[in-house]
Amino acid sequence: MTTTTASAESGERTVRKNSPGAARGPRRTGRIKRIGLPYLLLLPALLLELLVHLVPMVIGIVMSFKELTQFYIRDWGTAPWSGLDNYQVSVDFDAPVGEALLHSFLVTIAFTLLSVGLCWLIGTAAAIYMQDTFRGRGLLRALFLVPYALPVYAAVITWVFMFQHDNGLVNHVLHDQLHLTDKPSFWLIGDNSFVALLTVSVWKGWPFAFLIVMAGLQNIPGELYEAAALDGAGLWQQIRRITLPSLRPVNQVLVLVLFLWTFNDFNTPYVLFGRTAPEAADLISVHIYQASFVTWNFGTGSAMSVLLLLFLLVVTGVYLLLTSRGRKTADV
Repeated sequence: MTTTTASAESGERTVRKNSPGAARGPRRTGRIKRIGLPYLLLLPALLLELLVHLVPMVIGIVMSFKELTQFYIRDWGTAPWSGLDNYQVSVDFDAPVGEALLHSFLVTIAFTLLSVGLCWLIGTAAAIYMQDTFRGRGLLRALFLVPYALPVYAAVITWVFMFQHDNGLVNHVLHDQLHLTDKPSFWLIGDNSFVALLTVSVWKGWPFAFLIVMAGLQNIPGELYEAAALDGAGLWQQIRRITLPSLRPVNQVLVLVLFLWTFNDFNTPYVLFGRTAPEAADLISVHIYQASFVTWNFGTGSAMSVLLLLFLLVVTGVYLLLTSRGRKTADV
């Protein structure tokens, strides 16, 4: 197709061809720019992620194959290669190192399951209760979030003073006021240390579950509860038939995040017990720290960290697979 135009100055007539490709070129360039812009904006975050997480992780994997002890700390690159020896020592459950790692792993599993379950249960119950309108609801919501907003060190150190044997608030209430125990208990040593660690973990973790579940409840239409009430459904039936199914996608993400945070928690046991945790509360994060920075065997500690990473990757993959299948089944 050709068009004829006249020049205002020279009066010359020019012929210009309107090709479809001439307009398609700028459109294609603009589309490429629009598609590439999000990736360009994500580039700084990806570079920081590479520097902060991926590079140290690769270095840790390399260290797990070296005989890295205190004699090679100055120049760890010169440490001799040990192959899979560090991994063999870690998984030899008949030897002291492997037996201690297995015990720490089982303690961490029990602690994580109890902590995540209690955090989810308390947070969900509080979020459902806070859906009703009453005087002072906003203030109560703010108070519920205080444990989550406090710095970890400040909160845990406060619990350390509360768990003291002679003048702690916990023994004062349980023994002196309520007379539930025959004598003041030791909460930071012995078997009671597991209960103390679990208490602190649940106390500072359930507000996060409360916050997430409360946000998820905002997306459930109130008409569903009204229709269920007209049909004669009670409170528990409404929760079981409406609330929990509607919160399934939220709970799937919430449980996974709580599991990973709790399983890898290092700050809480370290501040609560110090560098050496009691045997009953020997979480695997502190155990790996002791294997690396107390015994100065960084090769074995790195191997334990890699094994922990593989375990969490497998658990996360299986969990996502099962939840995705459950979601497809529910949709069908």
